[in-house]
Amino acid sequence: MVRLPLLWAQRWKAVALLSCRLTPSSRRPHTDSSSRGPDMDEILRRSVAAVPPYETGQKPLSLAQLEGRAREFVQFYRGLEAAHRPAFLAKLAAEYGVDHGLVAELCGRVTEAQSRDLAALLHVEDRLRYSLIPRYKFFFNHICRLEDGVKFIVDLRADILQMLASKSADSPQMREMNGILKMLLSDWFSLGFLNLERITWQSSCELLQKISQYEAVHPVRNWTDIRRRVGPYRRCYVFTHNNMPREPLIVLHVALTDDISKDIQAIVQFGPSPEMTEDASKITTAIFYSISSSQPGLWVELGNYLIKRVVKELQGEFPHMNQFSSLSPIPGFTMWLLGILSNQIKEGKSNQIFAQAEYKEIQDVIEGPVLETLKRLLATNEWVRSDKLVRVLEMPLMRLCAWYLYGEKHRGGALNPVANFHLQNGAVMWRLNWLADTSPRGLSSSSGMMANYRYFLEDTNHNSVQYLRTRYIEASEQILSLVAQYQKISKL
Repeated sequence: MVRLPLLWAQRWKAVALLSCRLTPSSRRPHTDSSSRGPDMDEILRRSVAAVPPYETGQKPLSLAQLEGRAREFVQFYRGLEAAHRPAFLAKLAAEYGVDHGLVAELCGRVTEAQSRDLAALLHVEDRLRYSLIPRYKFFFNHICRLEDGVKFIVDLRADILQMLASKSADSPQMREMNGILKMLLSDWFSLGFLNLERITWQSSCELLQKISQYEAVHPVRNWTDIRRRVGPYRRCYVFTHNNMPREPLIVLHVALTDDISKDIQAIVQFGPSPEMTEDASKITTAIFYSISSSQPGLWVELGNYLIKRVVKELQGEFPHMNQFSSLSPIPGFTMWLLGILSNQIKEGKSNQIFAQAEYKEIQDVIEGPVLETLKRLLATNEWVRSDKLVRVLEMPLMRLCAWYLYGEKHRGGALNPVANFHLQNGAVMWRLNWLADTSPRGLSSSSGMMANYRYFLEDTNHNSVQYLRTRYIEASEQILSLVAQYQKISKL
């Protein structure tokens, strides 16, 4: 989480921030178990008992009672220590899901009812459908009707995903609960329920603070930085949901330029002054330079829809705009490259990475064993301190990165997640940019390189369908040329 330093030159904004400061939902008060009231078993029993079994004749609880049980559950869970939550959720999933004995019994009744009249058969099938729904799902539906209930469910699923990833509570029942929540959230967060909002410097300080904290690609440094990113020649858009009005679900930052950018520093560090007046006649290009999902528990693909909505917004504002492109990081490239170097060192080879002339140039610049030294320099980012080494490494690293993006696969698609995202959206792998991000993060993740994925609007649907069906990557001549050079040197 990024905390913005408050500048003396903007003390009025600091006062506004303090006046609207809220306790983040992730900061839950510690509650002593001895004074909490009902224990875990009692809370679970009361919560799930709020949903009566199918056709029991039992009088249903009133709306006020259901809301009370839901609030009790939420309060109890938020007061639990993090270490106790896996056991609580595992118990909920295992003991208050589907009654498998009842399901087996009803399956037998369906078979018997087939020889009777249709009404009897439909009635038994209806009971079977009802019994196949985990009991906790009904209660989750009640929780989402609370004022902050949807946000609670999103955060709850984030906890479950973390537990499944760490194996701390991995079980078939927990995986089933995760799937149930995923389906619920997919329904609740369908496109028709989302609102597109543009964030400006006039937006609430609370919202600006969250936009800054959620920025996952290019961290926000201070208030001047965020002011520049929502100022002239910049746009910031978010999706929100009516049941989570103060929570951005996904954030997209856009730079408005006259050409396709090849350097992120020019956008996030040396961009236009917030006091400048925007000249619409100079704006022909939209650069999507950062997209960040802000709700780990949501896990619903919204990025594609957000980009499409933003394109329409920008076309309405700038009818003459004719170029749309990303300026994207390449996470994972440096790690992949270090793995390649390790394999070459182990096998005593170098001819699968560098051409003979390139290897000699690198050998003349650095001291010591070439591959071992180069691996160390790349791992520590020290290579950028040598102008000669930067020059001789440009072509081989560009070639290797092109192959990493185009040739390395995961389940048939691009291994790199950012590339896969834009290709699924129908973009073209258009250009690699050398030393486009020289920040410590950019050097560590992608050796300073960034990629443009260009959106030709008339072709995006065709490209998307083609990629999803056949995994064919639409790429520019620059990318294909670099890939061909890589294949020739590595003899693939």
